[in-house]
Amino acid sequence: MLTTSTPKPLLDVAGIPIIEHIVRALYGTGIAEIAIVTGYLGEQIAEWARGYVARNPGARIQMVSQRELNGTGGALLTARDFVADESAFIFGWGDILMSRENYPRFVEAACASDADLLLAVNHVNDPWRGGAVYVDADWRVRRIVEKPPRGTSTTNWNDAGLFAATELIWKYVATLRPSARGELELPQSIAAMVDDGRDVRAIDVRGFWSDIGTPEDLAIARRTFP
Repeated sequence: MLTTSTPKPLLDVAGIPIIEHIVRALYGTGIAEIAIVTGYLGEQIAEWARGYVARNPGARIQMVSQRELNGTGGALLTARDFVADESAFIFGWGDILMSRENYPRFVEAACASDADLLLAVNHVNDPWRGGAVYVDADWRVRRIVEKPPRGTSTTNWNDAGLFAATELIWKYVATLRPSARGELELPQSIAAMVDDGRDVRAIDVRGFWSDIGTPEDLAIARRTFP
């Protein structure tokens, strides 16, 4: 296990917590308001957020704690009240670290896109740790498989943990049923959107990317993150 006393978003990389890299990058795109959904050891993240706002006058961070830890879909549903009806919004995971230049690229693409859902994808040899994403030549998502067994994927793209959604996402997340692990998994909603013929598109992540899930991931990030 990577950590038992510190939530992964607060692990230090290049002198600051992972979540601070993400928040700084999002604010750098012009985004004005950020909501953070906390889970395991969430009070530590709330304490970090209070300190960040105190150090950065004008920063606006809202916090909400999950009542139960029930997966990525459950975390998204917890944030529902922060999103105005019929609004498009961007969301992502607080333990995924990527090069900062990806955020303005993603926001620009999201603003220019009329897709129902836009997701960042990362090019890897074996996307076994996240959702394996199948895209066509026009970057339309044709299939997504949540955590395929290692070595079985036939695509070199995985879900990179950054999304731009329209209000349509709530319809699909609200109907999620617990997976075999007992969690509400967001990729199930994305797969349902694809099956329904919704316009789901992808954009490739460039530069550094890591899902900080193991001590080895953290060590690599600390050595190589730009």
